[in-house]
Amino acid sequence: MAPLRIALYQGPGGVPGNTGESLASLDSAARRAADAGARALLTSELFLTGYAVGDALPELAEPATGPASESVAKIAAEHGLAIGYGYPERDGDKIYNAVQLIGPDGSRLANYRKTHLFGEFENAWFTPGDDPVVQADLDGTRIGLLICYDVEFPENVRAHALAGTELLLVPTALMRPYEIVTQTILPARAWENQLHIAYANRCGPEGDFDFAGLSCLVAPDGTARARAGLAEDLIVADADPDLLRTARAENTYLGDRRPGLYGRLTERIR
Repeated sequence: MAPLRIALYQGPGGVPGNTGESLASLDSAARRAADAGARALLTSELFLTGYAVGDALPELAEPATGPASESVAKIAAEHGLAIGYGYPERDGDKIYNAVQLIGPDGSRLANYRKTHLFGEFENAWFTPGDDPVVQADLDGTRIGLLICYDVEFPENVRAHALAGTELLLVPTALMRPYEIVTQTILPARAWENQLHIAYANRCGPEGDFDFAGLSCLVAPDGTARARAGLAEDLIVADADPDLLRTARAENTYLGDRRPGLYGRLTERIR
């Protein structure tokens, strides 16, 4: 099976609250990604609306099948690549911090709601999701979805590894001074769980936030196959199934587990 080439768009995505500008940025990024031979494009957390939207969030939130998703589907189909994008999802009276994966033909492949909310802003506005493992298949690759803070919990990534995820897509809004997440934690997660991790961050100041950039694709051997700097960027790299098979043969963490010893991990710390 051929490697799956993925592009990661690191950028603010336009003016916070202006979905139209974000969609224009997405169309431009999709065009560049397709020209580079990418089969998939991943954007940042809450890409469509911006992160620092505050009290405007309820007005910006849309259903998973809303007008914005239709616009993303048209962009995906026009450029012939899958698109994973972050957005605020409205479902009745609840709002979720979500990522949706649209296929190269414009079809909806998967939708994931962030399970671990971070900070005052997210806990004030969002309802946490309840499904820890959401997956889809693209060109023979099993893709999983998490969002930002989720990947910092080892249980989340291990659940994906045990469910067969080969490429984990993680739109994020990592802020300074937490660069340790992308520089140290992500390589460790990829290594200990034997999968590829695509981590697409926001960059620069936005409202009261300062985003760290440093988006990356990390391989199962713990190496970053591509990494952005601090400014807006589009990086492209391959999730290689041959590398995945070799790494899993050489690193036997998953096979050497002793699940019977781990029951206390679900107990609350006192």
